[in-house]
Amino acid sequence: RKGNCWDNAVMERFFLSLKTERVWQRDYANHAEAMMDIADCIIGFYNSVRLHSKLGNLPPNAFEQQSAIKQPIVVSEKT
Repeated sequence: RKGNCWDNAVMERFFLSLKTERVWQRDYANHAEAMMDIADCIIGFYNSVRLHSKLGNLPPNAFEQQSAIKQPIVVSEKT
């Protein structure tokens, strides 16, 4: 629903973390510099290094790799 932060709580939390851990700590000269720094932060730190408690204290990239190795769950013998 429009204007209801509870519908998008995961993204709201992501942007809060991004702002407090990176954006508000820097003084950008222009929009392009800010975009490059934020992209670098997301790709180089948030997805690769930063531990996430909901992912078993793994970074998202490691969690995704670990999940890809696991065998799929068999739902039915008749499929």
